[in-house]
Amino acid sequence: MTVYLLCFALFLVGLYGVLTKRDLVKIILSLSIMGYAANLFLILFGYKDGAAYAILSEGAPAGPMVDPLPQALVLTSIVIELGITALLAAIVIRLFQKYSTFDITKIRRLSG
Repeated sequence: MTVYLLCFALFLVGLYGVLTKRDLVKIILSLSIMGYAANLFLILFGYKDGAAYAILSEGAPAGPMVDPLPQALVLTSIVIELGITALLAAIVIRLFQKYSTFDITKIRRLSG
């Protein structure tokens, strides 16, 4: 139970960064932290204490096994997060080239 609370605390750290920071790079990093927390939660959700891999061999008794579906979902999530981070970084680079700042309040003031 403690590990789930720490995972939730990591998510809240990322949410705090998204809601309170004004620097676009820090916002992107906070979004990444939130994604890592979600991935960690999925991995913890599929874990069973004392379980074996989900590979059966002939003649071996089937005991408790770790669920492989959350692991596959996390691999997909990592790829999606990488694409989102790359897209956000490209947008931030273009905004910096146009406005010469990463501060979101100055960008809002300069647009128009």
